[in-house]
Amino acid sequence: MQFGLSESQQILKDTARKFFANECPMTQVRKLMETDTAYDAALWQKLADQGFTGIIVPEEHGGMGLGIVELILLMEEAGYAVLPGPLFSTLMAGAVLHACGSEAQQKKYLTQIANGQARATVAFLESNGSWDPARLNIFSGNKLNGTKLFVTDAAVADFILVVTAGSAYLVEGKASGLKIEAMKGMDLTRKIYSVQFNNTPAEKLGGGTAGLSRALEIATAALAAEMTGGMQRVLETAVIYAKTRKQFGKPIGIFQAVQHMCADMYLETESARSAAYYAAWALQEDAPDASTSVSVAKMYASDAARTVGNRGIQVHGGMGFTWENDIHLYYRRAKASETMLGDATFHRERIAKLVIDAGAKSAAQTKPLATGT
Repeated sequence: MQFGLSESQQILKDTARKFFANECPMTQVRKLMETDTAYDAALWQKLADQGFTGIIVPEEHGGMGLGIVELILLMEEAGYAVLPGPLFSTLMAGAVLHACGSEAQQKKYLTQIANGQARATVAFLESNGSWDPARLNIFSGNKLNGTKLFVTDAAVADFILVVTAGSAYLVEGKASGLKIEAMKGMDLTRKIYSVQFNNTPAEKLGGGTAGLSRALEIATAALAAEMTGGMQRVLETAVIYAKTRKQFGKPIGIFQAVQHMCADMYLETESARSAAYYAAWALQEDAPDASTSVSVAKMYASDAARTVGNRGIQVHGGMGFTWENDIHLYYRRAKASETMLGDATFHRERIAKLVIDAGAKSAAQTKPLATGT
């Protein structure tokens, strides 16, 4: 079994690291987060030119046609750069569209995503705050009525994929009866919105919702990887600071308390990376424990990203709380991502349900032992 990355996968990871460092350094991140949408058209086109917007879009629709592991590697580097804008939202929408759209819909819309002509997002959460599709209440029919909350990058989306209890719909970004309002959020680099539908015309996805769960699992694994990339950046920043910041004439890194915090950050970062990588591999190979692995990855990342951010700020001391320091940007992203696509509690409950269901299925398939003499 190969536990490392292949040569092509490592090249992709290195290419993404260099691209984000050159095209979206921290000065650009801060510039974009001050705007209303955190979106830059020139940067978006560069992402498309690299093939990043269509990384898992099939080649017949103009994408790179790569696997889920490659998607995870890209998102890890995007998290390392705390990339602003709608890349994650669009990739998530692309996964839903590929899983639920008809062949004609995939050809039309995935092609636009792959070549950078369109940005998209997924509208899921409602006022009850549940990530369980069965608890969605938005009214669907020939037209949509209701409100979706915390929709990422909705203001710059050319179309929105709306998930309901039994269906998924595509709504054009400028459809009648559609009202998009900005919401206050923790993450300044990923804007969130409320989206209101008032007899809004929508196109029902012709492939049904059979693949919706898998699409959301792909997005969840990608989010866990993005969080891992942010954790790696916080760890590296904290270690560099601990080596250079002096107290009583000595680097603070020689103090055991600081060393313990950095060691804990390293452990949590590597553990989160292993969980995210395995979840991606399991999804790609259709492993029996794929769904459980995704929830394990998101559960762990939700807790670990928050604690790594906390420790990174503690290592920096008072400097960690200043606006000029970049640590708080990663902490904000970690806190916002903690609840996106389900927090740790949601995924612990999901793991328990998956394990119980698997046990019941196994027991039902097991034949009783023969009895008698």
